[in-house]
Amino acid sequence: MHQPVEGFSKLTKDEKIDWIANNCTKDPDAAKKLLQQYWNTNPKVQNLHEEFIENTLSNYYLPFAVAPNFLINGNLQTIPMVIEESSVVAAAGKAAKFWLTRGGFTTKVLGTEKVGQVHFMFHGKQQVLSEFITSIQPKFEAETESLTKNMRKRGGGITSISLRDKTRQLKGYYQLHCTFDTLDAMGANFINSCLEQLAKTLEREAKEYPVFQKNGTPLAIVMSILSNYVPNCLVRAEVSCPVSAEKSETTVSQGFAERFIQAIAIAKSEPFRAVTHNKGIMNGVDAVVIATGNDFRAVEAGVHAYASKSGEYSSLTHAAIEGGHFKFWIEIPLALGTVGGLTSLHPLTKLALEIVQQPSARELMQIVAVAGLAQNFAAIRSLVTTGIQKGHMKMHLLNLLNQMGATADEKRQLVEYFRDKAVNTSTVKEGLELIRKQ
Repeated sequence: MHQPVEGFSKLTKDEKIDWIANNCTKDPDAAKKLLQQYWNTNPKVQNLHEEFIENTLSNYYLPFAVAPNFLINGNLQTIPMVIEESSVVAAAGKAAKFWLTRGGFTTKVLGTEKVGQVHFMFHGKQQVLSEFITSIQPKFEAETESLTKNMRKRGGGITSISLRDKTRQLKGYYQLHCTFDTLDAMGANFINSCLEQLAKTLEREAKEYPVFQKNGTPLAIVMSILSNYVPNCLVRAEVSCPVSAEKSETTVSQGFAERFIQAIAIAKSEPFRAVTHNKGIMNGVDAVVIATGNDFRAVEAGVHAYASKSGEYSSLTHAAIEGGHFKFWIEIPLALGTVGGLTSLHPLTKLALEIVQQPSARELMQIVAVAGLAQNFAAIRSLVTTGIQKGHMKMHLLNLLNQMGATADEKRQLVEYFRDKAVNTSTVKEGLELIRKQ
């Protein structure tokens, strides 16, 4: 175990690497070589990467891929995805191709409202506090004007400020619950700046409010911060096609539709299944969110909270047969941006947004929802037909062969060998040993 280090952030990158290699690794020379191997050869790009976060030693690369043939509201899209998990991109592509001849995906933004809160404590009468908040509403608007002016010119800004009584949950606890429309920006910095100004106004006005001074009931700000739970920043994506006795290029079979709907019903009623079910949805969602430079941790937190809105964790997707048509849809909260932050800094993020035709934030919400729905469709389709492992392990074959040190020629032979055989660690190891003996 190494000793604490003083002033690590002030060291140069080479000094940081030396310290890490010498104090935290078994083979310092190999560690240094590895970290340097993943530096970007373009100094401009490397410097940009190093300024994203602190104490940067190297870059951690993930594959940048695309899934083509998504027909969304009548327009063809190729969707960029950044993810390391085998079969995710392939599954998305298969789902896109399946629905290409069955009407494609339809989408609709149901809302774009984002949320932030000023949390504070007050132990006086709720009615007095309510009257006070109402009286200073004009000052809230006036004192955030410099922050909201440009956003309001484009049609966004603060859309509401209301008092919420949370004293049943915690004695003396209240909120200023604020809603925002941040247009094409994700808006975290904008929202937090507005909230901090609202908190300053609230605190100052409370100190000067005669009723509070008379009764000796101080108001204490605890914190001001946006919320990643955005249940009214919502988008819907759907697929639909006729049900027939046998599957065709434009229909699904009755038996498949019924099994599919039953699988969704299980995910709705069983949290253990729902978590894995929704994780599969997020394979698609996160891959596009990361590719387009958005905050996948914020999206994950908000989505899983939304999946629990009924009081029990449940499926994010729904399925039914209505009027002879199989319908499969998702409604999901997505707070995304296409301007600001990483979207205007990372070269590959810029390319990803170009691939999807420079969408607005509303359009990107729809594309991401489609990726999640497609991923879930592909997973459920496999589960109720061939099973999930057949396709997944085929895609995982190259990972296994790389772990076993297979040569390019051995990989070629074994990919062909396993074209019609079950793939698992044991069978791959046996196949590789057989080739090497020959």
